[in-house]
Amino acid sequence: MSFSENVDQVLTRLARVKIVPVLALDSVDDARKIAGILSKHGLLAAEITFRTEAAEDAIRVVSEEFPELCVGAGTVLNEADLQRAIDAGATFAVAPGFSPQVVNAAIERAFPFFPGIATPTDVEQAMALGCRMMKFFPAEAAGGTKMLTSILAPYKHLGVRFMPTGGLSPANVQDYLAIPEVVAVGGTWVGKSTDMAKGAWDEIDAAVKAAVLETT
Repeated sequence: MSFSENVDQVLTRLARVKIVPVLALDSVDDARKIAGILSKHGLLAAEITFRTEAAEDAIRVVSEEFPELCVGAGTVLNEADLQRAIDAGATFAVAPGFSPQVVNAAIERAFPFFPGIATPTDVEQAMALGCRMMKFFPAEAAGGTKMLTSILAPYKHLGVRFMPTGGLSPANVQDYLAIPEVVAVGGTWVGKSTDMAKGAWDEIDAAVKAAVLETT
């Protein structure tokens, strides 16, 4: 299938969960534990960031052992990262910023990739290459929902979609999800690395359960 068709398939899956946990995992064991919790509660998506040495193995293990999860690779900064994500079995990839080289590489491979944007210029550059799904980052620091709706105004008739990430919490998540062009949000508060480090799996379980309730 084409790049756009594969992106549409991912968006259909992400639209069902609405909150995508953004995970920085230090071990495969942690990956299995959080994936099990996500699967148990029906929050069937995750973005595993390339900010740790365990990320690639974590993506591979979760993709193989929890096929029901839509697993994304985060912090994809170059073509090498993109290929690592594909080889590890990720379903999609996202970046904090806009790199034409990475976007073109993803399109060549027909692999769903959401570049990061924070300005109208970013949006237009991404659209010129064929992207219609983007990551609004860092969402709160960049102006929050007011900024996103302002950016959207000139482009919404062109079918652009967004996944805001950065600074979101239970206090503001519904404000973002109320924007029709927001497919899902990045849940940086779900599955915190600090909670994993201290073995607070009950707290993580509760956060995942609460995130599901936020969207039902």
